[in-house]
Amino acid sequence: MLDYKLLEALITVVETGGFERAGLALGLSQSAVSQRIKLLESRLGQPVLTRHPNLQATPAGRRLLNHAQQVQLLERDLRRQIPALSEDRTRLRIALNADSLATWWGDAIGAFCQQEGLLLDMVVEDQDVGLRRMREGDVAACLCSSDQPVAGARCIELGQMPYRAWARADYVEQHFGNGLTAEAFREAPAIVFGPHDQLQHRFLAQCGYHGRFPYHLCPSSEGFIRLAMAGMGYGMIPDNMIANQDTTLLVPEGALVNLDEETAVTVPLYWHYWRHGGEFMERLTETIARAGRQLLQPMA
Repeated sequence: MLDYKLLEALITVVETGGFERAGLALGLSQSAVSQRIKLLESRLGQPVLTRHPNLQATPAGRRLLNHAQQVQLLERDLRRQIPALSEDRTRLRIALNADSLATWWGDAIGAFCQQEGLLLDMVVEDQDVGLRRMREGDVAACLCSSDQPVAGARCIELGQMPYRAWARADYVEQHFGNGLTAEAFREAPAIVFGPHDQLQHRFLAQCGYHGRFPYHLCPSSEGFIRLAMAGMGYGMIPDNMIANQDTTLLVPEGALVNLDEETAVTVPLYWHYWRHGGEFMERLTETIARAGRQLLQPMA
């Protein structure tokens, strides 16, 4: 039988990134938190944390974290049925991509969080790699581009986000005055969200170019647009960040121009969640699925 005080210590150490900060959060001394982790490891017969080079959960620790996430969801359902048990808020750790967070996610989840008293720990990951967090037991759910669920999880289709290449007009004139040629792509700096971001590569492949290209790395949706508006490069920006009749004006009209309006790269989005999350997770999933139908482009 698990001792959930020990498991709480593990969760808090991982969430806060250290024993001292975990102690402050739990109202314990640093040594008391350390003793709880040691006792947990002693009972398991294996480590749950690695201290070097960085503090992180071991595979066994990640499985315990995943278990704790599911227990918290089931307890949330129980508190809903028996309110006298507790009035504590539920905290849920979710991985999602930065562009969703910057555009439609708040509209999708805001009312639900207020009504249900839900607190979110949002882990920003590229849409192509967010599922890794679930495999590692680090999050209870994730929003990503893969339609292949991990063992023990479910996956539903939400919709897709189209991306197009945008840059400042004088940048386009300087680098692409003769069109989208291989020579231009070899020389024109691009803006890429991160090392796992493949949108630029997919766009270039659709334009018939497969070689190397210079690029800035910018892991921020707002910063991404700011760099493009500063004339530093061209980048793949989702349609719902550009003004249209259905969205807020996130990019000032005329600030950027489209390199090729006909060439779009679409990113499918899927919601992954653990099967044993209880009624609470099912309600959350239905809310997100409904928002996807309203706020995202339908998949082809």
